[in-house]
Amino acid sequence: MKISGAEIIVECLKKENVEVMFGYPGGVVIPIFHQIFNAPFKFILSRHEQGAVHAADGYARASGKPGVVLATSGPGATNLVTGIATAYMDSVPLVVFTGQVHSAMIGNDAFQEVDVTGITRPISKHNYLVQDINDLSRIIKESFYIASTGRPGPVVIDVPVDISNGFTRFHYPESVNIKGYKPVYEGHSGQIEKACGLIESSSRPVIYSGGGVIISNASEELRTFVKKTGIPVTTTLLGMGAYPETDSLSLEMLGMHGTYYANRAMHESDLVIAIGARFDDRVTGKIDTFIPNAKVIHIDIDPASVSKNVLVDIPIVGDCKKVLGEMNKIIQPPRITEWIDKINQWKKDHPLSYEDSGKGRIKPQYIVEEIYRQTGGEAIICTEVGQNQMWAAQFYKFTEPRSFISSGGLGTMGYGFPAAIGAQLARPDKRVIDIAGDGSIQMNIQELIVAVQHRIPVIIAILNNGFLGMVRQWQQLFYDKRYSHTCINFAPDFVKLAEAYGAAGISVKERNEVIPAIKKALEITDRPIIIDFHVAREENVYPMVPAGKSVKDTIMRDLA
Repeated sequence: MKISGAEIIVECLKKENVEVMFGYPGGVVIPIFHQIFNAPFKFILSRHEQGAVHAADGYARASGKPGVVLATSGPGATNLVTGIATAYMDSVPLVVFTGQVHSAMIGNDAFQEVDVTGITRPISKHNYLVQDINDLSRIIKESFYIASTGRPGPVVIDVPVDISNGFTRFHYPESVNIKGYKPVYEGHSGQIEKACGLIESSSRPVIYSGGGVIISNASEELRTFVKKTGIPVTTTLLGMGAYPETDSLSLEMLGMHGTYYANRAMHESDLVIAIGARFDDRVTGKIDTFIPNAKVIHIDIDPASVSKNVLVDIPIVGDCKKVLGEMNKIIQPPRITEWIDKINQWKKDHPLSYEDSGKGRIKPQYIVEEIYRQTGGEAIICTEVGQNQMWAAQFYKFTEPRSFISSGGLGTMGYGFPAAIGAQLARPDKRVIDIAGDGSIQMNIQELIVAVQHRIPVIIAILNNGFLGMVRQWQQLFYDKRYSHTCINFAPDFVKLAEAYGAAGISVKERNEVIPAIKKALEITDRPIIIDFHVAREENVYPMVPAGKSVKDTIMRDLA
């Protein structure tokens, strides 16, 4: 029996065990929505396509499964671009369906036509324009495979309306065999032995753990490796939670706003063991002064990332989980007692801290600390981008993988709230909190009605300082305090806004109101909650290694 292309799409999603799909309808995808109407999976209607793709991204990061998105042609597809780029930069598996005009009209500037494949080629792992309905099921099978294997990423499938309306027999491939795409999972045994030998002879080693450890579900293998070797661990922004930050060997986050002791340990090390990390500029700073005396072991599934930014002495191409598993079988601990003592002294001398007299405006760091205490460290924390993101990374202690969800590579404002909706759908057993700024939360605030409609109890903790805070901080430190268009005093009453949407709203202006507000929000489980925290207006994020500088240029506190 022949079925339509739209029916094939739904049948393929069923074969892939899709539980949740995100999107927004439009003209050329009506045939697909016609079939989705009775589909066995949940469809979440966003109020903007960008909200849909960020929600799918958050779902993917929290669950480890590909997020699935559907939008129409033209503006529907272009509204997805920022979210696709966000996922691409952070290696998040997405399968994105876009509608397209009739095949015969492509290239004729038809109504709501854009070149989706051309636009998304640089920001997707792969993309397809479906030209034959008989290829549709194979393309979908390949897309889920490509999105979730190797170094994950978004795959875009552009479906012309005549393909959705056409008919053919349905056959879903049992396996995938793509010429030229063969991810390597097993590390080279000789390279693994060399790496272990170098580790055992080192005197100042540091593990530099990235998001790849979380993506490959290698947290347990990493913890075993640390237990066997006693080597201290620092993580990237997206690697947080792979190793418990409450452990004595944790150096927490490194980089521009990382801990002093993480950055100092990297600078003084004689061996850096990079695992699923890509040496991005927010970590390295000035590249020619980064880890000047260290040899580098780099474990990564993406061969293009190895020696891309920093020359590597021992490359190991493979899956972090498998490579660490092999290393754990043979590794012997190095003698690094003096090194650990030195690091512990740096921790003692330069802890993460902030000045808080308990008077005046509330310090944002204190709010994050209280969110950590009141949740027992058990929440999934999403963030927007900017100061709120960095304070969340610094003052909430992450102990489990997939508990911190944030836009790293692209730095996308407006990401955190829709991502939190997706994360909450993926993990209904966890409490999800979006730590936001008063600027970024307004970029996708329309998704509040989605959380209300589906009774999703996401907590939005707004650190409201009346500024685009991180840009203002740079203007203060490097541009003579000329706060050009970063003051946003004309903001809405977020409590009234929450109530207008049918959500709960709490305003906090005094320090003694912080804990009761968080407790009250945690008690609400049938709708989203906004807590509008009015915080110190010109509080800055420290430490800070200025862009293009080295660890010796670290700014530890406000300058006179």
